[in-house]
Amino acid sequence: MFLALLELRAARGRFLLMGSVVVLVAALVGIVSGFTTGLGDDTISALRRLPASQLVFSSDARSDQFARSLLDEKTAAAWRADADTGTTPLGVSITRGTTNRGAEVDLAAFGVEPGSFLNPSVTDGEGLTDGKPDSIVMSAELADEGVRVGDTLIIDRLGIELRVVGLTERSAYGHVPVAYVPLKTWQRIRFSTPGAPASAAATIPDQFSALALRTPPAKTSAATLDARHSTTTLTKEKAYEAAPGYTGERVTMNSIQVFLYLIAPLVVGAFFAVWTVQRQPELALLRALGASRRRLLAHTVLQAALVVVLGTAAGAVLAGAVGLLVGEQVPFSLPATTLAGTMCTVVAVGLAGTVLTLRRVTRADPLTMLGANR
Repeated sequence: MFLALLELRAARGRFLLMGSVVVLVAALVGIVSGFTTGLGDDTISALRRLPASQLVFSSDARSDQFARSLLDEKTAAAWRADADTGTTPLGVSITRGTTNRGAEVDLAAFGVEPGSFLNPSVTDGEGLTDGKPDSIVMSAELADEGVRVGDTLIIDRLGIELRVVGLTERSAYGHVPVAYVPLKTWQRIRFSTPGAPASAAATIPDQFSALALRTPPAKTSAATLDARHSTTTLTKEKAYEAAPGYTGERVTMNSIQVFLYLIAPLVVGAFFAVWTVQRQPELALLRALGASRRRLLAHTVLQAALVVVLGTAAGAVLAGAVGLLVGEQVPFSLPATTLAGTMCTVVAVGLAGTVLTLRRVTRADPLTMLGANR
């Protein structure tokens, strides 16, 4: 160990350069991980918080189910009778509105039945009730955009006026803040025709995007019920893919992360391969003085571990600093557990790169120092 530390000090310029590369790679991996988590939260956090285990869609909607699926009350009643579990309708659509104070906002309207298990809890104000059909409970993200409890929100082009009665935790769908409205109000938003007379409200269909199941069906399997009622049942986690852009974003960000994991061992391995070639005379001298191959291996691995671990730790600090710097201006989320797991992976793949150099270390020939090559 003393010799390993002595070499690190003697060649500190080279090791600092290598350490800087590890710092940048680790920081980049951490930043990409933060954006991956942040983009995911900004796309499906509202779905993730739904207290439901499964979601039932119409069978003709095979992609973008929340936008394409439509179920009616007849199908919902049949499912209630057969599923033997708690069920409630859910409507999802993205719209736009303007408050009475001039704040223009985009929002993902989630239509729920007041009193159902999907009715959100509030952190400020009041929740949705049957007695207030034109009420709306907004995500805290809309409060950041200037919407306040007590404001009147007018849905653009439709003229539907909604009273903001409560505030719930931060959640989003498709990078748009979520607002919860009674199901009947959501149907007006979803199916109303811009400019249509008020009498046309009677023609609004009693339909919704999905049927939420509190627990999986108890008596009959979901596949059997799907075949019976012409529906498609997905677990809540599988339904994340129905959110706009979720799958594409995950594939893109995960691909970048994988390539960074592949780059790290190659960079570390290349450095230590060159370093080992340059140290062949010293390694041969140590062998001639009686050092075992095991000690030389430990010597090399220790140097690599110090460079990789210290560089990764500095990269983690840098990634965390970037997260604090960007704040809530961009969808960035890097919990401590995610950061720790990511950095451990960087250390593991970085040390794996040193395996490329171990064979040359063990092949150091003590006869080299006795003139065998002359």
